[in-house]
Order: sequence, then C-alpha cells, then structure tokens
Amino acid sequence: MVIDVSLEEEIAMSQSFVSTELSSRRSFLQTAGAVLGAGMMPFASASSRASRKKSVAAIVTIYQRNSHTDVLIGKILEGWEHDGGPGPDLELASMYVDQFPEKDLSRGMAAKFGFPICDSIEQAITLGQDRVAVDGVISVGEHGDYPWNDMGQHLYPRRRFFEEITNTLEKHDQIVPVFNDKHPGPVWDDAKWMYDRAQELNIPFMAGSSLPVSYRKPDFELPMHSDLEASMAIGYSGLDVYGFHTLDYLQSIIERRQCEDQGVEWVQCLPGLKIRELIEAGVIRRDLLTKILEVTPTNDTDLLSANPKQFDVMLVQYRDGLLVPVLMLPGYSQAISAVVKVRGQQPIGGIAEERPEPRYPHFANLLKGIEQMIHTGVPAYPVERTILTAGMLDRLLTSRSQDGKKLMTPELAINYKAVDYPHAPHIDLLKSF
Repeated sequence: MVIDVSLEEEIAMSQSFVSTELSSRRSFLQTAGAVLGAGMMPFASASSRASRKKSVAAIVTIYQRNSHTDVLIGKILEGWEHDGGPGPDLELASMYVDQFPEKDLSRGMAAKFGFPICDSIEQAITLGQDRVAVDGVISVGEHGDYPWNDMGQHLYPRRRFFEEITNTLEKHDQIVPVFNDKHPGPVWDDAKWMYDRAQELNIPFMAGSSLPVSYRKPDFELPMHSDLEASMAIGYSGLDVYGFHTLDYLQSIIERRQCEDQGVEWVQCLPGLKIRELIEAGVIRRDLLTKILEVTPTNDTDLLSANPKQFDVMLVQYRDGLLVPVLMLPGYSQAISAVVKVRGQQPIGGIAEERPEPRYPHFANLLKGIEQMIHTGVPAYPVERTILTAGMLDRLLTSRSQDGKKLMTPELAINYKAVDYPHAPHIDLLKSF
C-alpha cells in the first residue's frame, strides 16, 4: 500500500503560530478543574491560545535523570534549561508511568509540581472524568526494562501506549494531538498499525528523533529542491537505538532534494564487508567518505584497516534512484553525521550535536515542534518521514538477520512533501523561547 500525502499547505499555515504519587488525587482534580475546563474543544481558537497554556498527559516508560522523559517532560515542569525559568506554553496535567526503577524521579516531581501519577493511560487522559481532559498527549516509550527480539530491537511498549491512547480518544469521541518519541513500533507491523490508526481517527500525529532539529556542526543545510547527486551517513552505537537516530537525521536532510518520490525501493545490511571493497565497487564514493570522516571526525587510516566485523554497512536505495550508504561505526565514530553532494558543487555536511548542557537542549527544539502541534492541531513536520525511517531500520535489521540479503521494500513506498522546519541554529534556543 502506497502512502502518499501532501502536508505542505497545512504546515505552512501552522508556522505562523510558532512562537511520588499524591496523597489525594481528588484534591488535585478540584484544583485542576478550573484550568482544564476551557480545554474540552479539540483545538482552541487563536485568541484562547493566547490566554492559557495547553495541558498535556505524559505516558512514559520510566522517569529518571536524563532519560527522554526527563529531557522532554522535565522542560515543561522546570523550563527550557531545567532551572525554573521560562518554558513551553504547555502544562503537565497528569502522568502514567509504566515502571518505577530504583532512581525514579516521577513521585518526587509529582509531589513538587502537583500532578497526579495515574494508574492507567485512560485515567491520565481523562483525569478520572467521563471525557478527554487534556489538550494533547506525549508518549515516551524509551528507557526501562523491556525485552529484545532476535533482530536486536528493543521492544518498548510504544504500540501498546498508542493503542490505549487512541482507544481512549475514540471512546470519548474527542481527538487531541499525540506525539510519539523516537520511532513508532519499533517493529514495522506495529509502526504501520500506529500510522494507520492515527489516519483512521484523524489524529494529528508526530514522532521522531531530536537529532533532525539539533545543532549541526559545522552548520549546513541542503537548500529545498536541490539537485542532489549523492549522500552518505555515519552513525555509532547500537543498530536499533542509534541506527534510527542516524536514519532520521539523514532523511531530514535529503528529503529536501528535488524528487518526485521519497519512498525506498530496497535495503541491504552488509555486516563484515571492508570499506575498501565498497569503495572499489563504487558503492561508497571516496570524495563523500573523505568529507564525512573529516566532519565526524573519524580516522581514515583506522577505518580502512579496521576489522569489518566491528561495524555494519547499510544501503538504502530510494525509488528515485538515489543510493545512500550508511556506516554504523561503534568504536570508531563518536557522532552521527551526514554529507550531501549537490550536482556541480563540493560535498557539504556535518554532525548532529548532542550537547549535554543545559540538559540536552536539542530536545528543547523537538519540544517546540510538539508545542506547535498541540496549539494548532497541525504537525510541525510530516510523521511520514518517521514512519519511513522506522520502516527502513526494521527492514535493514531484517536483512542483517538474513546474512545481508537484499530486501525489496514495496511497503516503504511512502511519499510526502518536506517542509522547511528549522534545526536548532536557525533560532537562539535559550533566548528566543
């Protein structure tokens, strides 16, 4: 089934709007009622947006320091810099927490900021009432004690979370925007189910990594509708966790090329192949490799002489003819990077910075996009990009599990229109918010 959407006009219109459990839940609901009472319509008008913050329910696996819950939801509670200063135009109404590890922060934060930790996802969304009592939902299915499958996919309960969220919205006949942290799924069938479910209920839906909107070093951008000749990317760490970050970062750049089809024709994961062999075969361009190793930085000599069993080469063949090699280099690369070659120009590229202070600020730019969607009812950028990259990763891990078999991917005939949403250097994160 081909997914073919155009969100460009909707997104352009929405850009103007950018700018320990409590002892008594009943007491909280009485206090919260006046704040939440005005929020029962699916999307508020521009005038009401100016008069109040939007309320969100957070559905999370765990809440520990520097977890994704902390660096996203913590900014709603403590401000962009986690210092009590200004933050997004959102307020946390409730939280559902799936696991409570030893260093759990959720109970203490609930006591400090006055939100309930609910026993179920439905309760977090309804606040115990017979209606949807929040303006949006943020689902963070990342970190925690969950199983792995034979392909190395960490089976976070993202589909379970999304199913219970959407069942609640359907039950109470009210739709609010939903954000899913990182890739839906992570198994492809679950990712596709989540997308189809959002489409079925007309839910404004966003998902994805924070790296597409992070700082880039050096700062670079592929101009919209560029005549892209070639590209490649480098990632590090585990294939599931950082393979997705790498692919989502790559796709956020090359989606800006001039093309009629963003979809993927086939993928192949080649563990154990030497980089020199791929250069000689013309699969990896030497000029692109030189540039990407320069910006990453990664030592050329070390990589070319490395034991190929220590890394993986992933190939993504797009339907418009673009073939992109993605090198996953744990132990050699310490950053995620991408390089592009526009016809008639020199290769350009850079890394996606993961600055730790103030408390991973690239998540602030991700949260700004979430905030925009919750206020306008329109995704800041197409969820189809994330569905595509989730599908790429699942198929690549499948190829790897089948000894590097090339897999045709008709299910990844996912087409969409890129939008001009800024990565972090386009705005001063810590002053403009």
